[in-house]
Amino acid sequence: MNLNKIKIILWSVGILMVVFLGFFLYQMTQSESINSMMTILMLLLGLILGGVIAFLASKKLASEPAVITESSHTIAESMRKVFKVVAAEGHFNEIYNYEETTKLLKFIPSTKKALVIIQAKVLIGYDFEKFKWEVDELNRKVKLLSFPAPEILSTETDYKYYNIEEQFFNLFSKDDLAKIQKNGKQQVIEAAKKSHLPEVAAEQMQMLLTELLNGKNFELDNPSKISDSKNLINYSPMDAPSAFSRP
Repeated sequence: MNLNKIKIILWSVGILMVVFLGFFLYQMTQSESINSMMTILMLLLGLILGGVIAFLASKKLASEPAVITESSHTIAESMRKVFKVVAAEGHFNEIYNYEETTKLLKFIPSTKKALVIIQAKVLIGYDFEKFKWEVDELNRKVKLLSFPAPEILSTETDYKYYNIEEQFFNLFSKDDLAKIQKNGKQQVIEAAKKSHLPEVAAEQMQMLLTELLNGKNFELDNPSKISDSKNLINYSPMDAPSAFSRP
């Protein structure tokens, strides 16, 4: 409910009180007893007091919003030069069910659940520091001795929680949410490794190196090393608790 609606409600209540009290006062004036006069005075005082309270409440609601002051300090821990090239970008939407059941007093089951939708952007590429090659100046050829597997260079994730169910003695904690986010991010990484992203990255890298060498009148001797690199990516299973399962 916004500020204008609240003010309208307050003034409407005030007007109704005035009408009601006016009608009541009119009825009381028909009697000339002292008790009736005292009642009228008390009602008038109550009316005045109610008006003052309504006025102050209206002023309070109309006051300016609070001023928020923020400050931060950023410290750069370390910096170093790298030569990493992004070769492919993928967007993923993962849906997970989180369910955890505990037993109160060792026999009363208590379950908390959450449906989590993870939207992620994954960047995959190569680290040139891991390349090994030899140059044949005479034949103008470059031979790849070792070509690394593509790597996940960056993962940006956004978490949205739906259908959260928890019980009074089994609530979601900060550790639970941190575990969900950690496991969810790792699931996205594993899905990216098993997708076509490594293949796309290998194709892009092969095209890039071929064009660079051709610009220097060199030839890439064994480009198959690059295409084979997509098969070297690690598919190790995620070490996740059994309570976190995919639907």
